[in-house]
Amino acid sequence: MHLSNIYRLGLKELKSLGADKVLLVLICWAFSGAIYTAATGASQELRNAPIAVVDEDQSPLSRRIVGAFYPPYFRAPAQTTLSELDQGMDSGRYNFTLVIPAKFQHDVQAGRTPEMQLNIDATIMSQAFIGATYIKSIALGEVGEYLSGTRASSATPITLTTRVRFNPNLTGVWFGGVMEVINNVTMLTIILVGAAFIREREHGTIEHLLVMPLSPLEIMLAKVWANGLVVLLGVTFALTVMVQQVLKVPIAGSVPLFLAAAACYLFAAASIGIFLGTVARSMPQLGLLIILCIIPLLMLSGGITPRESMPAIVQNIMLAAPTTYFVRLAQGILYRGAGFAIIWQDLLAMTAVGACFFNIALFRFRKSVTQTQV
Repeated sequence: MHLSNIYRLGLKELKSLGADKVLLVLICWAFSGAIYTAATGASQELRNAPIAVVDEDQSPLSRRIVGAFYPPYFRAPAQTTLSELDQGMDSGRYNFTLVIPAKFQHDVQAGRTPEMQLNIDATIMSQAFIGATYIKSIALGEVGEYLSGTRASSATPITLTTRVRFNPNLTGVWFGGVMEVINNVTMLTIILVGAAFIREREHGTIEHLLVMPLSPLEIMLAKVWANGLVVLLGVTFALTVMVQQVLKVPIAGSVPLFLAAAACYLFAAASIGIFLGTVARSMPQLGLLIILCIIPLLMLSGGITPRESMPAIVQNIMLAAPTTYFVRLAQGILYRGAGFAIIWQDLLAMTAVGACFFNIALFRFRKSVTQTQV
């Protein structure tokens, strides 16, 4: 193996990538616009939820409850009737509808327990549970303050002090933006390396490489370092500009440590891309294979939902995927400020699994080279 060959082949890869305008647009979008839209477009918090109220009591207490719903959590409540309630829910105009029965204030003052009906559009799963909790808390608080003149709760035998760490304001933008960066490392590495291999085959340059004194290992390493360099530059831009400057998300840990861990992960992700490139015979086939590969890696690696909530068999299977360890150590570094002493086990496991994928891809590449020569 000659390092000069790997270096020159890598330069050729960079020139080929520079001539591919579609991939360049994809790279620029993935580390800029995609991060911004992922962070701000899919909000997990309750914000401006449309709510309607059927106030059959029309008392000071009922008007007090209605007036307690205001932005940013809720829109100004719309007054409706029972006959129009179902139509509003069916058409999606309201996510929540609250029905305050007649004689509500009278029953409350008499010591009775009147019932208010809350209808929830459960198709908005991310906001339905949170919204129901907020509405219940607001209604109980207003009733309690109306009766006692204060919102102070009754004494309890214990005091629960809550401290929210790593994201004190529970802002979803902090999670969405950083996770999009982590996911794009996997997606772009597999796409770029796989597309580079298919591009060689479609343009006929793979035959030119085979007649040169080059080994499959040198060709693979060249593709890995060239495309990996592009991904690392994109990640650096995304973290320092898009995440920290545009989205104003603080990075708790060391960015160089994360980039070093990402560089180790690139060998595994690039190996997956090369393996898919040896299986596919054209760009459309590669695209379909990438979809089948990337979606499970992103969905089951713990980046979207905690691994602990998944079935045990899925957790065990995903231990064979380097993405599982990369997502865990990346979250530890960027969210919780973890150092090398904390993430070294995940880094070691990721490197070991990545080495296995690299050897499998190398074997498959050598096999395809032999078939091409024959």
